[in-house]
Amino acid sequence: KLQSLKLFWTLKPPNRTFHGHPRLLSSDVYSQYESIRRGKQEIPEYFNFASDVLDKWSEIEKAGKRPSNPAFWWINGKGEEVKWSFEELGLLSRKVANVLTKECGLQKGDRLVLILPRIPEWWLVKVACMRAGIVVIPGTSQLSAKDILYRLQASKATCIITTDKLAPAVDSVASQCQFLKTKLMVSKDSREGWLNFTELYKNQSADYSCIKTRIQDPMMIFFTSGTTGSPKMTQHSQGSLGFRPLLSERYWLDLTPSGIIWNTADTGWILTSIASFFDPWVFGSCIFIHNLPQTESSVILNTLCSFPIDTLVGAPTLFRMLVQNDLSKYKFMNLKNCMSGGEPLNPEVMEQWKSQTGLDIHEVYGQTETGIICSVFKGMKIKPGSMGKAAPLYDVQIVDKNANILPPGQQGEIAVRSKPIRPLGFFSEYLDNPKKTAESERGDFYVTGDRGTVDEDGYFQFIGRDDDIIISSGYRIGPFEVESALIEHPAVVETAVVSSPDPLRGEVVKAFVVLSPTFSSTDLKSLTRDLQDHVKKTTAPYKYPRKVEFVQELPKTVTGKIKRNELRDKEWGRI
Repeated sequence: KLQSLKLFWTLKPPNRTFHGHPRLLSSDVYSQYESIRRGKQEIPEYFNFASDVLDKWSEIEKAGKRPSNPAFWWINGKGEEVKWSFEELGLLSRKVANVLTKECGLQKGDRLVLILPRIPEWWLVKVACMRAGIVVIPGTSQLSAKDILYRLQASKATCIITTDKLAPAVDSVASQCQFLKTKLMVSKDSREGWLNFTELYKNQSADYSCIKTRIQDPMMIFFTSGTTGSPKMTQHSQGSLGFRPLLSERYWLDLTPSGIIWNTADTGWILTSIASFFDPWVFGSCIFIHNLPQTESSVILNTLCSFPIDTLVGAPTLFRMLVQNDLSKYKFMNLKNCMSGGEPLNPEVMEQWKSQTGLDIHEVYGQTETGIICSVFKGMKIKPGSMGKAAPLYDVQIVDKNANILPPGQQGEIAVRSKPIRPLGFFSEYLDNPKKTAESERGDFYVTGDRGTVDEDGYFQFIGRDDDIIISSGYRIGPFEVESALIEHPAVVETAVVSSPDPLRGEVVKAFVVLSPTFSSTDLKSLTRDLQDHVKKTTAPYKYPRKVEFVQELPKTVTGKIKRNELRDKEWGRI
C-alpha cells in the first residue's frame, strides 16, 4: 500500500534490466533516475522530455552507440518517405520552436491546438512545443467546425496549427475565439489570415536553447473521448507523460533501440502520444507511421509485409477488420508483438489472429486521465478476456460504491489508489472543472467509471462502463460478454449491445449488428433466431439479445470507440 512518498518510490518492479542497451540519459540524469527507482531520492524538480531524453539519444547516436535505424520513419503509400535520425529530429524541431516563439510570439505556458493527420509535422510541432514550454492540445482531423470552436473557446488557445482542409472550418468560427491570435497552416498553398508553417520553419535558424521546465509543468491537454457528457480538458504534465515511462521501464512495450513500432491510432488520441511518441523514444526505438487517410485492411497487411515493423499497436476494430481476411496469403517481414487498446478485444478475434499468424495479441487498458493502467506484458500468461495486471506505479483495485476493496471474483468498479500520494502518470486535473476533478475520486481512489473483476492471480477483466450495465429481470449483464459471444458467429463483423425498454423485464438486451457481406442476402428473421441461439449456447442464456437490429455501421467517437450511449438513448426515446 502506498502510505508515503518514500514507500511509493521504494516499490520495485520485477527484476528487469536494459539488456546491455546504452543508457538513454546523460550520466547525471541517469544516476538520478536510478536513485529514484531504488527509493534513494524523490523525483527531480526539473525535467524536459526534449532535452533530457531526445537530445541524449542524439548524443548516443553521434557516438555510434545506437543502431543505424531511424528515430522516425514515415510513408504515405504513394511513394513519399521521410526518415529522421534523433539528430535530424532535434535540428528540425529547434527550427519549429523558433517559428512558434519568434514568428508567432508564443511563450511558456501558452496553449496551442494541433489538428493534423498522421504527417511528420505533427511530431515536429510536439517536440518544438516541449522545447518552448508551450502546452499542446491535440485534436483529430475529423473534428467539425463546432468541435473546433468548443476546443478553442474552452482551452483559450492562442494558436492553432492545421491543414488547408480544415482551415475554412477554423475561419468560420475564429471570430468567436477571443484568445486566438495566430493561425498556422501546413500546406504548399497560402491562405489569407494564415501563416504558412512549411515555408516559415524551413527558413528558420536551428539555434534554440530548450527552456527549463519543472516536472509538474503542464505539457499537454487532451479533450476526453468518453461516450457520455461534454469533452473534458484533461491536463498532463512533463512528469505524467514524459518522465513516467522512464520509471515504468519496458513493461508494456518492451522495446529496444533496434525496434520499430507502428501504432495505427489517430493523432488526437492519447495512445498515439504514448505509443507513437513518449514510450518508444524513451527506449531509442524507431517510430513508424503510415499516413493512412483511410484504414484499409489490405494496406495494413501489405505494409506489415513490406517493412521491418516488429511491434503493432491498434484498436480492437483494427484486429476485427484484419481477421476478416485470409491471413495465410500474407508473410509479415518482422512482426513479433501485437497490442490492442481502447476497448476490450473479443477472445474470438484473438484466437483467429493467433491461429492464422501464430502471434498473440496483448491487451492494454488505460484512460486519457491515467495512461496505461493494466497490460498483458510480454512473457506473461494470456488469459482470454483478461486485460492483464496492474501497470508499474499503480495500485489497481476493484472497489464498491464506498471505495471498499472487494475480494477476487467480486464485481465492482476499477480504481487506482490516488491517496495519500497521487501517482506519477496521473493527469493533473480536469482543467477549469474542479467539480469533475473531485468527482473522479472516491475515498483513497481514482475511479475509472469502468466495472470489472480481478482474479486470485491479479488479472483484471473488463465488464463494461458503469453506465453501460444492463439490468434485466434482476440480472446484471455486461454488454461486452454478449458482444463477444455474437462476434464469434461468422455473420457478425461488428456489434454493440445496449439496454432497451421492456414492459415486463424493465429492460432487455438489444444488439446492433453489422453483417459480413457474405450474409447480406440472408433471411434476417432466420438469422436473428440463429444469433440468439448462438448466444444462449455460448454464454448464460439470460444474456441473449431479445432484440436484434441490423445496421450498416455503428456510431463511434473520433477515436473509434463505439458510442453505446447514443444507441441507448435512441432506444429509450431520449433522442
